Amino acid sequence: MALRDLLSRPRWTRRRHAAPDGQRWYAIGDVHGCCDVLNTLIRVIDGDDEQRGATDTRLLFLGDYIDRGPNSRGVIELMMKLDLGDDKVVFLMGNHEEVLLAAAEGNRRAAALFHKMGGRETLLSYGVSAQDYDYADTSGIVDMIRAAIPRDHLEWLAGLRNAYRAGDYFFVHAGVRPGIPLDDQASSDLRWIRGEFLSHPASHGPLVVHGHSMSPSIDERPNRIGIDTGAYASGCLTALGIEGEERWYIQTGTPQP
Repeated sequence: MALRDLLSRPRWTRRRHAAPDGQRWYAIGDVHGCCDVLNTLIRVIDGDDEQRGATDTRLLFLGDYIDRGPNSRGVIELMMKLDLGDDKVVFLMGNHEEVLLAAAEGNRRAAALFHKMGGRETLLSYGVSAQDYDYADTSGIVDMIRAAIPRDHLEWLAGLRNAYRAGDYFFVHAGVRPGIPLDDQASSDLRWIRGEFLSHPASHGPLVVHGHSMSPSIDERPNRIGIDTGAYASGCLTALGIEGEERWYIQTGTPQP
């Protein structure tokens, strides 16, 4: 591209968004059953947090903890241990958790979608045999979910939040519908939206931090930041750190080019 073409492109003015005073946040993207990768990232976050000095440090997880990767059960058990029941560690619900919960309630269409979205790996991590799973129909998948996944795990998943605001940042799994006040967003959009949100060029007010839409590297735009870097496929799990008007990224592995 010629220099004159670069100079003629519209320029973004980067607003300085800020975290709440006295708080340091780490937001973690889609884990998808990659428990070992998550443990590695948490260790790196701990080192980064220690190096930056003592403050009110908080964690936030953007959803999609299950499916596709090899150890969804390990991820859920780790997160339940991290859950202090307050805003020190915040957990959002992803569309994968929503589908699992609907299937556990007996929705066979949700069970079929659970299968398409990588649910086989989730149930195998809970002790279901590959042979039994592969011979099951949607009713059988519902029965396996109910038999294999402990009730307290399902209850914990059902209590996950839809979104969370911290200072000038709005954290959500998938995104928001443009033009709708943040407090009036439908939960289906917060967990499923893509096209209208990803292509929208204008501000949503706060800077929206999201997962859900996988990209080979961090997708930072003036109005949003996407941090789903496909951990189950790439080994790269991403966290966004924010403190004051500063923000930075921490990753495991090497992002895809």
